[in-house]
Amino acid sequence: KKTPPSNLCKCYNVLNWEQVQRLDRILTETIPIHGRGNFPTLEVKPRQIVQVVRSRLEEKRIRVRDVRLNGSAASHVLHQQSGLGYKDLDLIFRADLSGDKEFQTVKNVVLDCLLDFLPEGVNKEKISPLTLKEAYVQKMVKVCNDSDRWSLISLSNNSGKNVELKFVDSLRRQFEFSVDSFQINLDSLLLFYECSENPMSEHFHPSILGESVYGDFEQALEHLQHKVIATRNPEEIRGGGLLKYCNLLVRGFRAASESEMKALQRYMCSRFFIDFSDIGEQQRKLESYLQNHFLGLEDRKYDYLMTLQRVVNESTVCLMGHERRQTLNLITVLALRVLAEQNIIPNVANVTCYYQPAPYVTDANFNNYYIAHVQPVFTCQQHTYSTWLPCN
Repeated sequence: KKTPPSNLCKCYNVLNWEQVQRLDRILTETIPIHGRGNFPTLEVKPRQIVQVVRSRLEEKRIRVRDVRLNGSAASHVLHQQSGLGYKDLDLIFRADLSGDKEFQTVKNVVLDCLLDFLPEGVNKEKISPLTLKEAYVQKMVKVCNDSDRWSLISLSNNSGKNVELKFVDSLRRQFEFSVDSFQINLDSLLLFYECSENPMSEHFHPSILGESVYGDFEQALEHLQHKVIATRNPEEIRGGGLLKYCNLLVRGFRAASESEMKALQRYMCSRFFIDFSDIGEQQRKLESYLQNHFLGLEDRKYDYLMTLQRVVNESTVCLMGHERRQTLNLITVLALRVLAEQNIIPNVANVTCYYQPAPYVTDANFNNYYIAHVQPVFTCQQHTYSTWLPCN
């Protein structure tokens, strides 16, 4: 076991044995990558796909500086009882991506590696990279500008536990809040898997470094343990930060003070409407977020949407009145869809319609219900619905 450096920066910390064990379980568990149509399911261990992708990138002369576990999985390793849980497995390959050629090489390498995990007996010769992409890739993203150079390839999992391979040359903003700012360097553990003949134990395991790109590891870990929402330079957080913030609220996280919360919410609401100015864009973004972050957690969707509606209603200062009402109505429609899916919308008499809704708030899934204000407040199945219901 290596002796950790004595002069570690405040943003770094060495994982303890319990954290190392949780990390080992994540990297060695088998995750199914589900194929579309008749394509078979791939059984993949994260440590295997990382090792294969890394070695082939280096064969193609793309230098990988290190590989890291990022996001909610890293937070789970550091503090298991955070309440965040984790779905996606975010793996960062910090690599040299100087041009389009390197980005294309990364894409080809990942798709080619999928062939290695196909079951025995499958004829691999007739399967093209395009076919593999259509069968196993959930999404592909490429960003290349003056400040950001990175790409993402997300491999499909029907339970929402996608394996997300992110290849980063540069990334100006690497986190939204302190509790999702953790990255764990996997290099020493991957080397241990390759070289050690003995299993890990409390007194025989590699030193593994965790980093908080928020800047202060101990403070960020304290925020995670005590469910505190904090960030730096909130004006840099992109529009999706509002959706993440509301997700934290639903999970019991809170800002340190009322004034901090109000300022943060105003920043994020403003940025959300800058990045998603059109009502159609807002709907696509919200539906995508619900689909990607609440698979298996459908019972939390309504509370999440009502939390989002409250934050938008209280903190939006950058919109005209009708634009603000459009967004609030959109959130209401999505909340109604959730209630309809759960079969808990009761029949309500005495419903007063205050204004005729815009055309976009009708939806075939609701039998073309209109949105109306409820009078009075009522309770159904231990939930109080006091804002909006379909008009009879």
